[in-house]
Amino acid sequence: MQSSLMLDFSQYARVAGVDEAGRGPLVGNVVAAAVILHPDNQILGLADSKKLSEKKREALYDEIMEKALCWAVASASPVEIDQINILHASMLAMKRAVMSLNVNPDYVVIDGNRCPDLPYPSEAIVKGDAKVAAISAASILAKVVRDREMYLLHEQYPEYAFNKHKGYPTAQHMSALKKYGPLPEYRKSFRPVAQLLETSVR
Repeated sequence: MQSSLMLDFSQYARVAGVDEAGRGPLVGNVVAAAVILHPDNQILGLADSKKLSEKKREALYDEIMEKALCWAVASASPVEIDQINILHASMLAMKRAVMSLNVNPDYVVIDGNRCPDLPYPSEAIVKGDAKVAAISAASILAKVVRDREMYLLHEQYPEYAFNKHKGYPTAQHMSALKKYGPLPEYRKSFRPVAQLLETSVR
């Protein structure tokens, strides 16, 4: 079986890369992006968003929006995550992003090991954000948008320090969560939040 690095998508004119950000945090939306890169507008430095500094992600975010053939960002809310679980909510956000593109893709490549239900031929690629430029671009858009949402939440509730941990269950976050309790933006089905809510109604 050939490596994903060797996969050739040149038979397709418009390949959409798709990725999401925010599956692990306890709070906020899961955000997905879809990007079709322009064949004549090369973007240097694309990589898995987690491997890039915040400053580099922000710079690439602007460049992707300017140079890509088209892009779209979509999300699924904490309420939807609680209703259908984080996996299905991630798939839903990805589908929304793809369906929001203003150019129909010929082929869709998704970071991970499964594809959302799409009306286009698609393929899941494990660690695709480090292997396929369009997926790398999507990972950057999704990460920047979600981080910005966390900064806005931090402005509303600075005592939770969302600007530091972005909603992930760090020691600092867990301490604030126990002290101040869950906000409406929390994912109530996630165990640490569910346990706190359960304790508070006893």
